[in-house]
Amino acid sequence: MARLNECILYRDFEHGDLLDEMAEIMTLCEKDAADLKSKEGQFFECVNGLVEMAGLYGFSGNLWHCYLTFLLVNKENAFSTASEIRGAVKGSINELVLNDFEIFKELYDFDLNVLDEAFGISCCKVICDYTNTGSNSKMFNSRIRDRICEMSRTLAGAETTEEFMADMVQFYKDFGVGKLGLHKAFRVGRDENDKVEIQPITRIAHVKLEDLIGYEIPKQKLIENTEAFVRGRKANNCLLFGDAGTGKSSSIKGILNRYYDEGLRIIEVYKHQFQDLNDVIAQIKNRNYKFIIYMDDLSFEEFEIEYKYLKAVIEGGLEKKPDNILIYATSNRRHLVRERAGDKMEVMDDDDLHSSDTVQEKLSLVYRFGVRIYFGAPGKKEFQTIVKALAERNGIKMPEDELLLEANKWELSHGGLTGRTAQQFIDHLLGIQEE
Repeated sequence: MARLNECILYRDFEHGDLLDEMAEIMTLCEKDAADLKSKEGQFFECVNGLVEMAGLYGFSGNLWHCYLTFLLVNKENAFSTASEIRGAVKGSINELVLNDFEIFKELYDFDLNVLDEAFGISCCKVICDYTNTGSNSKMFNSRIRDRICEMSRTLAGAETTEEFMADMVQFYKDFGVGKLGLHKAFRVGRDENDKVEIQPITRIAHVKLEDLIGYEIPKQKLIENTEAFVRGRKANNCLLFGDAGTGKSSSIKGILNRYYDEGLRIIEVYKHQFQDLNDVIAQIKNRNYKFIIYMDDLSFEEFEIEYKYLKAVIEGGLEKKPDNILIYATSNRRHLVRERAGDKMEVMDDDDLHSSDTVQEKLSLVYRFGVRIYFGAPGKKEFQTIVKALAERNGIKMPEDELLLEANKWELSHGGLTGRTAQQFIDHLLGIQEE
């Protein structure tokens, strides 16, 4: 186990302290060293670390293998980032990685039960077949947790180093590497040093485009643009605008869930973070994923100047926008920036001597979205169709006449004819049924 410092690409792990401490204990055990007993406290700390990690990430089974797998699938290096989405790569780097995986295979193959014998305990027997207290994870959703646990069993079963390496390459190809690979959606934050950081969103609604009833033409336009983007063809920045509650945000979530497996990721950005966009782009422009920078409910008041940052990022700066990045926004305003009646009057006043220039500056932002898709409020019949479909989908048993009568009453006092109002009405009925 002393060979751990011989690793070339797989070293300096973010959560690698436990690895170093366990490797030291394993080395002493293999040497049958008399001072192994002096490491008993360190060993118990390691076991504690594995159990705490299991609680944090939801791991079950062999916790040592889960931990090693967690390190490997999160390690971004020249090999793993080259393998993400694309699969096996050629070149000398494969020889270097094979060396590293040979060392890691030894870590997987080490029989922890010998430590139980050495220390006269039964901890390792427990952590090698660990049943978690629950299925919840504070850091991962169940999809990612299960993926890592399954991969840990696959790697532990590898007969040769070459098979071990092939399994890792396939994982990187199928699911990517690190936080950008494992997660679907992200927000922008700051780390402890106040540097811009892309942070995973671990809970995201699993909305499907099929869940959005109606709006077939707007959805198809969104699908066509996004599909071109994820498959390497020319695509445009996209603005979804229209009435509130008509499914604009749900359509974006549906697009993410449909094309995630093809390498699509979304980063949500708020207005006050537009000045951080260049830092965000710098962190993602060389990765093998396709990124949508997503701005929900985007609009600007007259006194807000953040839209100038956005204009420069979308189009207009000296640096070409990377091909793996698009901007998607939703808004209730067609032109995003609030307009005054005076903006359209070809008169000169004390406030603005060149009113036409003011209009053009405000419109220039929306014109930088090559695809603009309108989502309008449904009519009465469309609203009733949505209500009936949602009721059927949720198993609500109510005579149609009564259902529509109650829906009409609800919409009159809860926001009018929108898909959101229909969903809220159905949620209300479900809540009553559960009482």
